[in-house]
Amino acid sequence: MPENTRILLKRQSEGVPVADDFETTTAAMPSPEDGELLCETIYLSLDPYLRGKISGRHLSGAIRPGDLMAGEAISRVVESRSPDYAEGDIVAAHTGWQAYSTPKAAELRRIDPSIGPLSTFLGILGMPGLTAYAGLLRLGEPTADETLLVSAASGAVGSMVGQIAMIKGCRAIGIAGAAEKCAWVKDVAQFDDCVSYKTGDLRAELDAACPDGIDLYFDNVGGDTLQAAMERLRLGARVVLCGLMAQYNTTEMPPGPNPAWIIKARATVRGMVVYDHEDLRDAFTDDVSRWLAEGRIHYLEDRTQGLENAAAAFSRLMRGGNVGKVIVEVGEE
Repeated sequence: MPENTRILLKRQSEGVPVADDFETTTAAMPSPEDGELLCETIYLSLDPYLRGKISGRHLSGAIRPGDLMAGEAISRVVESRSPDYAEGDIVAAHTGWQAYSTPKAAELRRIDPSIGPLSTFLGILGMPGLTAYAGLLRLGEPTADETLLVSAASGAVGSMVGQIAMIKGCRAIGIAGAAEKCAWVKDVAQFDDCVSYKTGDLRAELDAACPDGIDLYFDNVGGDTLQAAMERLRLGARVVLCGLMAQYNTTEMPPGPNPAWIIKARATVRGMVVYDHEDLRDAFTDDVSRWLAEGRIHYLEDRTQGLENAAAAFSRLMRGGNVGKVIVEVGEE
């Protein structure tokens, strides 16, 4: 009988996760029960929020040593014991870091491969894309001619935020790290500008890129980057707080931004949790698939081959060494 490869959390990470924090195991091939499906993983998504689950600080729950690592995957149905799905169907589900899974039919989301490449359903057509779409349009409420600033601008969420903002008529400025990331943001995603928080004086570069201030800031980082953006908010600005990359690998909560900047700008600050916006799924898919077909949306993928290399890829992601949406190629399309 074939076996199922699974990756477990071996120990709680201290600081940036390393490959030795995880353990590759094998188990008997699972068998679906009534209402379940046997699914073969094709692509696995690696996302920063998993670091919060390892620390026990994420709102979706914790991953403890000995637990299967969580994560969303695109899979092919191998065997179905549900009338809603057939062998060969492509589905998305949070089935974790394993080669095969037996999710319940109610836990699945059907994937239409004609809309876009399968991997994009973990990126621009998946959770990161919906995060950007709902966070920007519903919470940020952009209007034409406003200046939008977004951190982690080459990432799966940040790059979508800027591109959708430009489609809506905004001027988009990104913040990224490495020079190659800033170059992609400007040359491929076609942001109006992108500044590096690594290579120069962030505040001076923001002053040059946003001389009239910031109308809408979409934050994926926190920390000093959030503080620098807050200091440049215009009257009536909106801030969408989405990610906390600056503190995922820390054990202590960093000091927050001075609320005086929020008061001074009469700004509105809203927290973004993608689970609250599932009602926008259909509108999001329709819009983004159309923009993708029209060539108005560009994306980057950082691919790793082999489930056994997922831990190293996750460590690289949490060090900021990835370029684009991190995806593990597990099976064949």
